[in-house]
Amino acid sequence: MDREKSLTKVYEGSARVGRVAKNLVSVTLKPEDFSSPIAFQMAISRIYESMIKMIESGGPKQSYIAEIRFTDDLGNNIVFGVDFGDNIPPFSSDKVKARILVEIYEEED
Repeated sequence: MDREKSLTKVYEGSARVGRVAKNLVSVTLKPEDFSSPIAFQMAISRIYESMIKMIESGGPKQSYIAEIRFTDDLGNNIVFGVDFGDNIPPFSSDKVKARILVEIYEEED
């Protein structure tokens, strides 16, 4: 990778650090899950089934994650997660700052 042909942008954002049951990470709620009472019941059923599978497979496995939030150059709110695994992050608060580095470059063939 030729670093001379790259552009770098740094964003400042915020993060919320917490613990999640890693087995439930695959469960997602989408906006359409809230579009009607029936869609919501189907989403709850998916969550219930995932919880039953988690219990049958030995219980929840805990993981520490950070939910990172920042605003891009077009004003869009960006949210993504960073998984710290089972290591407790060394922060005194669950609300911390985040610095996001974006590097754009060409790959050489």
